[in-house]
Amino acid sequence: MSVENLIYLPLGGAGEVGMNMYLYGYGPKGSERYILVDVGIAFPDMETSPGVNLIFPDVAWLAERKDRLDGIFITHAHEDHIGGLGHLYEQLGAPIFARKFTAHIARMKMEEHRQDVDKITVVNSMPEQIAVGAFKVGFLPISHSIPESSALVIDTPCGRIIHSGDFKLDETPGVGDPFNRKDWSSLGPVKALICDSTNVFNRLSGRSEETVKAPIQKLIRNSQGLVVATTFASNIARVRTLAEAGVSEGRSVVVLGRAMHKMISAGHETGVLKDFPNTISAEEALDVPRQNLLLIVTGSQGERRAASAQLSNGKFKGFSLKEGDVFLFSSKTIPGNEVSVIRIINNLSEIGVDVIDDSMGDYHVSGHANRPDLEEMHRIVKPDFIIPMHGEHRMLREHCKLATENNIDSILATNGMVISISNNGLKVVDHVETGRVYQDGIIQVGSHEGVVRNRIKMALNGHVTVGVLIDENDEPMEDVWCELRGLPERGISLNDLSNVIEEDIEKTLPFLDQKLITEDKKLEEQLTRLVKRVCSNEIGKKPEVTILISRLA
Repeated sequence: MSVENLIYLPLGGAGEVGMNMYLYGYGPKGSERYILVDVGIAFPDMETSPGVNLIFPDVAWLAERKDRLDGIFITHAHEDHIGGLGHLYEQLGAPIFARKFTAHIARMKMEEHRQDVDKITVVNSMPEQIAVGAFKVGFLPISHSIPESSALVIDTPCGRIIHSGDFKLDETPGVGDPFNRKDWSSLGPVKALICDSTNVFNRLSGRSEETVKAPIQKLIRNSQGLVVATTFASNIARVRTLAEAGVSEGRSVVVLGRAMHKMISAGHETGVLKDFPNTISAEEALDVPRQNLLLIVTGSQGERRAASAQLSNGKFKGFSLKEGDVFLFSSKTIPGNEVSVIRIINNLSEIGVDVIDDSMGDYHVSGHANRPDLEEMHRIVKPDFIIPMHGEHRMLREHCKLATENNIDSILATNGMVISISNNGLKVVDHVETGRVYQDGIIQVGSHEGVVRNRIKMALNGHVTVGVLIDENDEPMEDVWCELRGLPERGISLNDLSNVIEEDIEKTLPFLDQKLITEDKKLEEQLTRLVKRVCSNEIGKKPEVTILISRLA
């Protein structure tokens, strides 16, 4: 007789911030049927993923079992939870369930990649539940920095699981659902809480979105010149707060940036955004005195093509900044984006613009629960077990410590760990190979393919291409040529580096064993070692090397 079991398997987002993807399974071992929670992405950086457009979880393991995937549930419409949906859907193929606003964004993602939008079902919030295989899943509203964020209430034959999604305990979020303590208190008994860990190190209680309104309004009131504010495009509650503050202080409001317009439109179309202040177009604003303007712009994370970066570099849509203007970052810099944001701040400083960020006042609140709020959530839900998710390894580990402090059993589960959830506790029962897939131009490449790794090597070490000509008698000819990329033209000898390489190869070729000359692979290896040695002596680097061997017929 087969034994039914309940498993949890993070494929992304556990041990990192971003790229969220979590799998739940139930059934006999090796034959479980699954539901998937979120299909997120991560964003590249020049240090670890140069030239890459986007990063996805590697779903190869799940794609091999797609006939056992019964449903995909999207908790909310942030890119790190929904951004991979269109890109990866062909490999997944299951029905998609989401609330109205999230489903609207999901349709846009699917249409962009010519996927079937009829696979998306709009689901109401609890008490409605969707029966999928052995699971019954309900969307429980929770406050976050985007409308209609939801935790998932997952009922299984082994008990109730709560997947928190991203959340904060905000009873006055402005736009979207407030935190309803009564609803959350009535969930028990709960077998396991799989819980957001992002802000576990922040020991101050989280603040409400309501608390930023007065400081922002005061900042605008006291500003003499043009005021520019940037925030996450998806945080339409903050966008509305900024717009309301501008209007209340007698300024005309302009929204700049395609992503922000897209989110505002989605909010209007789905009914989650009401009473948004009147705005004017960029063209109309050019006739308004600058001291009477508020620009709300995209690019809070330093994106080089967004409005913030363009304004810091000179001009955008006819607007330019000058000394005495104010630029407000009503946002937190995501780890990894610091260099890009600081570059913009320095550019603005050179112009004479006064830059205000979240470290200088009460102009931003996080969308994630801080440590005291996590403790409060633990007390409200009263789970038997806690599994930290959505966070770097140090965050997951600290969340486990917090659970232990409150006498709740927990387990540190990172990407690829298969966790059994039973009455006897939490246990690692298997491990699945996980990784990353890169969107590189218009194709996807796996991290194991070495494309990005080789690109990094070339970026760090430069590249040398050498051409060698072999005649019809298998004799090397003297027409060796060399081309350098990303390397200095002259080395320590003060001679031209390409000439030094060419001369060393020409001197070496006549003395090589004849058998080696006739075998391309061995000749390539010998010449590659020679080029690396010459470059090491001349410039202290061992570049990537390509040897081109041409043979005359």
